[in-house]
Amino acid sequence: MASCRMTAQQVVGMLFESLSDHDYETDSASEAEEEVRDSGSDVSVGEESSDEEATLSADEGSVLEEDTDVPLVQEPGAERFPVIRPDLWVAPNMEQPELPAFTGLPGCSANTENFLPVNFFELFMDDVFLEEIVEQTNLYAEQHLRDNAARLRPHSRAAQWIPTNLEEIKKFLGLTFLMGLIRKPSLASYWSTSPLMATAIFPATMSRNRYLLLLRMLHFLDNALALPQDHPDSDCLFKIRPVLDHFVDRFSEVYVPGKEISVDESLVLFKGRLVFRQYIPSKRARYGIKLYMLSESSTGYVYSFCVYTGRDANIDPLVVLPLLEPLRKLCGILVDDCSTKITICM
Repeated sequence: MASCRMTAQQVVGMLFESLSDHDYETDSASEAEEEVRDSGSDVSVGEESSDEEATLSADEGSVLEEDTDVPLVQEPGAERFPVIRPDLWVAPNMEQPELPAFTGLPGCSANTENFLPVNFFELFMDDVFLEEIVEQTNLYAEQHLRDNAARLRPHSRAAQWIPTNLEEIKKFLGLTFLMGLIRKPSLASYWSTSPLMATAIFPATMSRNRYLLLLRMLHFLDNALALPQDHPDSDCLFKIRPVLDHFVDRFSEVYVPGKEISVDESLVLFKGRLVFRQYIPSKRARYGIKLYMLSESSTGYVYSFCVYTGRDANIDPLVVLPLLEPLRKLCGILVDDCSTKITICM
């Protein structure tokens, strides 16, 4: 089949006719552009077509002078597809919401200049909180000795109890924290006299029997205030509820988070016996206690948290809402697909 060769001016003329017939449709324009590119290599200017080119150039020149507003080549998709701005997330039929300006002052609310490590510790565990532990521990020891007086042997460890005080409780907590750094097979091994196992700081601070007795009597709330287990308002975390409430309050008082905060689940490793112990294969710990945590995205600082006790099969908005309430109108909240409920977003 013989090919028909066309000059460049002929192609431009056909393009103008096509655009005028189809009202500048995008599909026709794109096809015309492709035809121009494909035919560009086939266009040859020879001696035979020189007269025709001269005639067409004179005619087309007058046309171009009259219609200067008509573009030679229309940008494909200029009318049907508007420019997309990456800063606008909304659909074409919606309006961009106006987010409130962040007015918080992120950072530590306390003056930490010249602070020692123990001073940071005291920001979260002050003497008022430790005095409450001392009071409840002495109260429980008194109740235990009274209720079991007939069964206690004269030389038993519990019979050697004497009331504790603030200074001793601080030493007890210090040794307990140190055990997290120095790992040994048993509690008694920390007071071992063997040259291979000895750690001098433990017997120099407190005797083994006294430490074990304090661990046995340690309490945070009066057991007489506990509700029966079959009561609808009974709390699985009754014995440590004052400790949880104290840390939740202190976390929010000591530090102000930044603009972006996140709500997510966390699993604290625990392999003991517990009714609400969870098994989550996707977590690193897999077995443990599940927490709902409100934390700062940039630093990971925990602003608030609550313990999942297994009562609600699904994520209940009543569990997450108390965490969000102090900051929901001040910060941008980042959540995963499990926390995107209408009740939470309102």
